[in-house]
Amino acid sequence: MKPMSPERERKTQGDLFRSRLDQILNRAHPLFVLSKEIDWAVFEEQFGGLYSENGRPGVPTRVMVGLHYLKHMFDVSDESVVERFVENPYWQYFCGFEYFQHKFPIDPSSMTRWRHRIGSEGMKQLLTETIETAKRRGEINRRQASKVNVDTTVQEKAIAYPTDQRLYHKARVSLVRAAQQRGIRLRQNYVRVGKRALAKHGRYAHANQWKRARVQSRRLKTYLGRVIRDIERKCVKPDEQLQKLLGVSKAIHGQKREDKNKVYSVHATEVECISKGKAHKRYEFGCKTSVVSTSRDNWILDIEALHGNPYDGHTLKRALANAESNSGYKVSHAFCDKGYKGAGKELEQVELYLSGTRHLSRAFRRWLKRRAAIEPVIGHLKSEHRMARNHLAGVQGDRINAILAACGFNLRKLYRAIARCFFVLLALIRCLGLRKRPTELLEPSIC
Repeated sequence: MKPMSPERERKTQGDLFRSRLDQILNRAHPLFVLSKEIDWAVFEEQFGGLYSENGRPGVPTRVMVGLHYLKHMFDVSDESVVERFVENPYWQYFCGFEYFQHKFPIDPSSMTRWRHRIGSEGMKQLLTETIETAKRRGEINRRQASKVNVDTTVQEKAIAYPTDQRLYHKARVSLVRAAQQRGIRLRQNYVRVGKRALAKHGRYAHANQWKRARVQSRRLKTYLGRVIRDIERKCVKPDEQLQKLLGVSKAIHGQKREDKNKVYSVHATEVECISKGKAHKRYEFGCKTSVVSTSRDNWILDIEALHGNPYDGHTLKRALANAESNSGYKVSHAFCDKGYKGAGKELEQVELYLSGTRHLSRAFRRWLKRRAAIEPVIGHLKSEHRMARNHLAGVQGDRINAILAACGFNLRKLYRAIARCFFVLLALIRCLGLRKRPTELLEPSIC
């Protein structure tokens, strides 16, 4: 059933003696002001059609959107954001509650199910609303959005480093577990000897005894092959899940060093090996992610997780089109690194400037130097907004996590802009000797 808004929560007679949150909180707090400026009704209209007309009412949409915003603003997990919600009245007011709540609003697993319901396309509305809020405050205008910086990075998946030996071991363990769940009696499961062989390989490799290490590696591969054949003999018609697991295990068992489209994880088969030429990290395992930000103030206009490790230049046209759709402004100049060489042929009304371009005017030389400003933006996305290691499952999880990280980045910029506005007003009051308090002067129109 469609969810109700937090304002329509059940009222009791005891509420007559309770203080409302807007009466006891500091109205100049950035979260208090930000909750007033976000247009929450947009999400009700956008996501209302995804709910059934029958059943019990769902969790209010504002609560779910607010919790996801807070999660990526302050870099916490699903469990932590629900626990801290009970302790922080500003978080409760941001999520639309009228009175202080003394219990968890939802189970953390509800956030996973809500993300599956909304999908990556619906999550784009969360990013668009952060941009619209910045536009209403005057932080983003047409002139700023016309010049953008574009770059790609790697959003790593939360997996262990995929050595062949570890993959053999994990594939065998997953097959043995699946066989036990389906009542398939295996001739031997190799639990003890497989674990011992993996430990021995690690010790021999650490001691540079590579001949002995290769012996243990061959043993692990042999154990995996025996389990695969044993299950295929005793289960002629496996179900879809077991068939998929057998296919992944066969791919791991048969792949070689020079092969392409290799499997790097048993539970996350979408993971790709990407080399970006970094000296400190030669290979990264995840997916390529395209980021578009304004050149002047570094507002993120678009972000997208891309599978298949595409060439950077082939992603530019789509990234700019998405940035224009999200911001509502036309992009006229794009500044990129040399990885986008040749991409200007596909662009019609956008001028492309690559690093190292010569014979430019003084103004555009300055704008080209600003291209490097997108590098710390990517660093903040990874270190402060949960894009360093993606824990969400599947291809959809990669896209959703990237979008929510960009939402958290834009909201933190809004948070700091509101706090900066408050201190400016406070300085004006002290200089002019006004009698009004800062909270009485702090209105969205003034900020």
